[in-house]
Amino acid sequence: MKVTRDNEIAPQRSLLFKITTNLTFWVLLAILAGVLLGHYHPKEGMQMEIIGKGFISIIKVFIAPIIFLTIVLGISGMGDLKKVGRIGIKSLLYFEVVTTFALAIGVAVAYIIQPGKINRTGLDVQDPSKYTGQAQAFSWLKFFMDNLTLQVLIVAIITGIIVNYLKNREAVISVLYKCSKYVFIALKWVMYLAPLGAFGGMAYTIGKFGLHTLLPLGKLMLTVYITMAVFIFLILGSILRYYKMSIWKFIKYIKEELLIVLGTSSSEAALPNLMEKLEKMGCSRAVVGLVVPTGYSFNLDGTSIYLSMSVIFLAQLYDVHLSLTEILTIIGLLMITSKGAAGVTGSGFIVLASTLTAIGKIPVEGLAFLLGVDKFMSEARALTNFIGNGVATIVISKSEKEFVAIEPVLEEQP
Repeated sequence: MKVTRDNEIAPQRSLLFKITTNLTFWVLLAILAGVLLGHYHPKEGMQMEIIGKGFISIIKVFIAPIIFLTIVLGISGMGDLKKVGRIGIKSLLYFEVVTTFALAIGVAVAYIIQPGKINRTGLDVQDPSKYTGQAQAFSWLKFFMDNLTLQVLIVAIITGIIVNYLKNREAVISVLYKCSKYVFIALKWVMYLAPLGAFGGMAYTIGKFGLHTLLPLGKLMLTVYITMAVFIFLILGSILRYYKMSIWKFIKYIKEELLIVLGTSSSEAALPNLMEKLEKMGCSRAVVGLVVPTGYSFNLDGTSIYLSMSVIFLAQLYDVHLSLTEILTIIGLLMITSKGAAGVTGSGFIVLASTLTAIGKIPVEGLAFLLGVDKFMSEARALTNFIGNGVATIVISKSEKEFVAIEPVLEEQP
């Protein structure tokens, strides 16, 4: 009898141990705690901002070395520079096609649901002039100078090409590989702080903006989230299904990283982990090192949906009729300017202000209505961008025959 009871209790203890030692469990618990603190004690919740920002700041320290090392190792490991160029061109083409789809879907859904037909009273409208002033100063040169990721990306590509021509190429690659290994080990230890980052981010967000202030713009938020969900499961899901893979299984595979993105509202926080997991599932180091960092600057599916939907939302808010030509102009402008909406704080509003100014029919002051809920929609943008970059890496790996499945984690069942 005693043996039977021990046999029954042992699996329960094992399950409890597995749950309580799982990082996902603690991140979820931290997010819930942050929401509760921010809602019931907003003042204390807002003070938690330093914890969330502190975690992201630590993670950002790893971004540059990881991008540099993975790209240099990827290019030098390929040897064939023609192959590097082919992957780069193929990636950029894929990014442009998919983000254009995202822009078009954002416009279409905004016209179908009409989120701008809402009551505008009771909003804490802030002065948007600081954004309109910046819109005139926006330039690709300024974007490049402010975007560390893009700078590291270019330096890494040049370095990778140079390493390819060195006589002691193998020795240099060996040293770089060891450096990469130690960087990822350090990152693994830092990730144990993820629950703290998630707690701080959620407590600050709920504490500052509250839940009741979101009611007037709830329709816009709901529309954005629904649209991004449709994009992920319909568009990205169909792309993966073409390669006989499952979007559901991919999301489950990166669930811990997605929870970190959700809690911190930043895809940067989980970017290094995504690169490591993509390699573990079968994508080659070379493709991961080239596609993921590039996609972080140019493959912004969630941001594209948000930008196009926001323009239509403001047009509806002010009852401005847009012709088909003007709608196509908006999509064309955002196809280019949306590529500058990553890595620079406030650049999303700068892109919107630039687009509204170019159209000349929608009041730029309308950006004030987006300020109150922009933080809450940033989670949806970050999650969609994050998943989109993972899918892009799998697609390029598959098309280049650089995918060797270590475990059948994503394959669709026949």
